[in-house]
Amino acid sequence: MKYLKQFLIILVISYAGELLKYVLPLPIPASIYGMVILLVGLLTGWIALDAVKDVGKFLIEIMPVMFIPAGVGLMSSWGILKQLILPVSIITVVTIVTVMAATGKVSQWVIRKGKSDKEENEKDE
Repeated sequence: MKYLKQFLIILVISYAGELLKYVLPLPIPASIYGMVILLVGLLTGWIALDAVKDVGKFLIEIMPVMFIPAGVGLMSSWGILKQLILPVSIITVVTIVTVMAATGKVSQWVIRKGKSDKEENEKDE
């Protein structure tokens, strides 16, 4: 019953994201609206982490299975993609490198910020 309640919370938040996508004329996917709603709910305390933690872990564990339909779709449309393989490959490589670099820089900034905040707290004590 616990998992059902947690999954229902995530589904309600996802539905709220779908409603926002329908109402707001912005080119933002509904899943992003849902993640922002969940983030705000967790940060403000409206949603306790324990209320979605177990199902969140489960969904992350089964995430690779969710990519199987996309992979099958790519394989079935190989005839169309074959003529575009070079530009798609270049775009993919550039995107991967850009995302990795941005993620690395943000991670380094967060780690440095955490260390400097910790040092300031130790000095104040």
